[in-house]
Amino acid sequence: MTGIKTTGEKKMMLFSGRAHPELAEEVAHQLGVGVVPTKAFDFANGEIYVRYQESARGADCFLIQSHTAPINKWIMEQLIMIDALKRASARSITVIVPFYGYARQDKKHRGREPISARLVADLMKTAGADRILTVDLHTDQIQGFFDGPVDHLFALPLLADYVGAKVDRAKLTVVSPDAGRVRVADRWCDRLGAPLAIVHKRRDKDVANQVTVHEVVGDVEGRICVLVDDMIDTGGTICAAADALFAHGAEDVIVTATHGVLSGPAADRLKNSKVSEFVFTDTLPTPNELELDKITVLSIAPTIARAVREVFEDGSVTSLFDEQ
Repeated sequence: MTGIKTTGEKKMMLFSGRAHPELAEEVAHQLGVGVVPTKAFDFANGEIYVRYQESARGADCFLIQSHTAPINKWIMEQLIMIDALKRASARSITVIVPFYGYARQDKKHRGREPISARLVADLMKTAGADRILTVDLHTDQIQGFFDGPVDHLFALPLLADYVGAKVDRAKLTVVSPDAGRVRVADRWCDRLGAPLAIVHKRRDKDVANQVTVHEVVGDVEGRICVLVDDMIDTGGTICAAADALFAHGAEDVIVTATHGVLSGPAADRLKNSKVSEFVFTDTLPTPNELELDKITVLSIAPTIARAVREVFEDGSVTSLFDEQ
């Protein structure tokens, strides 16, 4: 005999950064495991220290960290945690990024601009990540930025089924807030059996978050309109789109988005909007000042947990969304 045989079984371990521990705990609950105890703190100058309290040698490690504010700090912490797992002899490292930071910087609009979404992917790969698992990327092409497997999960079934169960589908119209979301909105139409409308907008390329809505394409008069987007940041785009729908005779407007970034003036805009309900998932923590009656947050944890189990058991993540 020239070698040694082992009879050990595969071992899965779930790790979490400090950005959104509530989501990690819910994913762990869905999986029936515990989050690995981790010692993490900031030094006086802002440097981050991480040490895991259990051995990760030979384990299939899943590290969850959502890129919420302050986004650069949590991305850096995630990179440090990946490096710690690599140096701890983890068998594999799957990085779970419910909200992928810098996803809006996925291409060059003008000269001398970065492609920051690609940079984030390169940093994760260099740190030691073997696979990325994420939810509703801003654009599908970001999957190609990472040199390895990327499991792209969708919140559409969760959001669409929630909306479809509480409104009269005969009066429902799915609305894309811009041309870039038409493909996603079309999937909503297929799932809910509803017609499609589009809000045409123009963004000022020299002023961040400045949007001018021009017109609505499609019949929305007397209809219950559901605006679908991947994220809401300051709320300017979506609230302007909702105002355009009401101006064209919409009976009611519901807004859905996977990622509630909700920064800056978002709180005031959502409070003062005529939209009857905003529906998000918990890929990001909802700010305390936005605990309003018309904000609904759905748990994405079961979807992430099912995907983690499929990855660990060498199953099919795609099969989770075959019904679409």
